[in-house]
Amino acid sequence: MSRRRVAISGIGAVSPLGVGFEPSWKALLAGTSAVATIEGFDASEFPTTFAAECRGFDPAAYFSTKEVRRLDPFAQFALVAAAEAVEDSGVDLPGTDPTRAGCVIGSGVGGLTEIEAAHSRLLERGPGRMSAYSFPKLMLNAATGEIAIRHGLEGVSHAVASACATGTDAIGAGLRMIQYGDADLVLAGGSEAAVTPLAVGGFSALKALSRRNDEPARASRPFDADRDGFVLGEGAAILILEEMELARRRGARIYAEVLGYRATSDAHHISAPRPDGRLAAAAMSGCLQDAGLSAQDVGYVNAHGTSTLLNDAMETRAIRQVFGENAARLAISSTKSMIGHLLGAAGAIEAAVAARSLADGVVHPTLNLDRADPECDLDYVPGAARELELRAALSNSFGFGGHNASLLLGAV
Repeated sequence: MSRRRVAISGIGAVSPLGVGFEPSWKALLAGTSAVATIEGFDASEFPTTFAAECRGFDPAAYFSTKEVRRLDPFAQFALVAAAEAVEDSGVDLPGTDPTRAGCVIGSGVGGLTEIEAAHSRLLERGPGRMSAYSFPKLMLNAATGEIAIRHGLEGVSHAVASACATGTDAIGAGLRMIQYGDADLVLAGGSEAAVTPLAVGGFSALKALSRRNDEPARASRPFDADRDGFVLGEGAAILILEEMELARRRGARIYAEVLGYRATSDAHHISAPRPDGRLAAAAMSGCLQDAGLSAQDVGYVNAHGTSTLLNDAMETRAIRQVFGENAARLAISSTKSMIGHLLGAAGAIEAAVAARSLADGVVHPTLNLDRADPECDLDYVPGAARELELRAALSNSFGFGGHNASLLLGAV
């Protein structure tokens, strides 16, 4: 059975760098950090007091008062990103067969804001004062359900949860749905709103977060010798995946083609990556095999690049295993150096960045890469954006639980 080709014909985002993918993209190219002291709650007693928040996001600009009450921030982010993606694509959803349009939006933790609020109400005011909105707000599939309702999508609709690999796995699921004829169009991506006391406290207890409280904008430093942990971020990114010929017939702008996807499991540790990178490498090489391309075809890798000691060294080893001598010529950059780690949304916004890099012929820099780590010895595009002619780009995501996922995108 021949597989159908899949285009990325629309992109939408809410990120710490701005509401909308275009301002976020421009800020990434300029090397702008969105990391600052937390404003959403008093974090002064936490070991880490900073994060990458979506400070420019005002829900009242997009939703009624009643809608704000019944939507957790992660669903709000997703709805706004989805609306932008649909508008950007120019697709006429009302004129599309709704049974052929699907939605796969993932999240690492779902409605964490509502989980915390509902638990506080229960303890402080008793079960009789619980809100009827709580479960519809906090469930992991709330964003997918709300988007399907808002846009009349009657095809396959579900949520993906694979920690930091969630956004990539959601796009991979949408890819397969179109390739094998289960859908013609899929809204795919991830959303996260986890800059909350519970998340900051929990990740701090794991000693996973940077504690560079005196200079937060310099805290996320992937592949740098002085990195000391990741920076928590929030936001959403949604891609319009569309069967290639349908997109071309309607004259759509096509950012890139989704050529390949592969996922593996470390089966090693619940929160630490497998040190040798063997299964991360298997995701990358399997992705190349799925696309029918070789290592020589890839010019850019949007790395998982978390700014943690274990991940960055492991990812470098894995890239070397897959690309061999070609690893030295790759341009590699970490979006997390500027917007932090969006958890379940990370893979989605990074795939969007890789697609735009292919379309525009430019890759953004890795910020705060000041001192070389001998274990991270590749070209991570330090300092400034770089213009490149690219044929294909790889986007990596590796999550707690040992989830590894890679996407391969091609220029069109």
